[in-house]
Amino acid sequence: MGIAGMAGAAGLGMGIAYLALSSAAFAQGSPSTIQGAWLAQGSSCAEVYASSGTRTSFKRPVDIFAPAFIVSGNSLRTPMASCRIRSVRPAGDRHSVHLSCANAVAGSDVRVLMALTPDGSLKRYFNEQDTTGTSYQRCTR
Repeated sequence: MGIAGMAGAAGLGMGIAYLALSSAAFAQGSPSTIQGAWLAQGSSCAEVYASSGTRTSFKRPVDIFAPAFIVSGNSLRTPMASCRIRSVRPAGDRHSVHLSCANAVAGSDVRVLMALTPDGSLKRYFNEQDTTGTSYQRCTR
């Protein structure tokens, strides 16, 4: 794999690492209940997002390493990638989300494991053996 391919794969991987969806959305097979901006817990929403009226976007210059994503309709955007949510399927107490993602260099289909926690935050799991996950807070609706 060349440098451009590795950079694209690394960038896409970084963006995908920050994705999450809620159980209510999973039950419906749609991300409708998680519209808005999300950020890893412990981070500041005001440092990552800018709002203009009802629209939220990544603050410029975009921090490509921010553990953040925005869900709007059936699309999910990270600081480095844009994804289309293709399907959501139950996987035990979690859900497997199939995404079709692209960044400036490459495109790829990605599967991510996620779940809603009792406090309303979202968790993303690295694999089936991950029992801790990464938590995300909602910044906007």
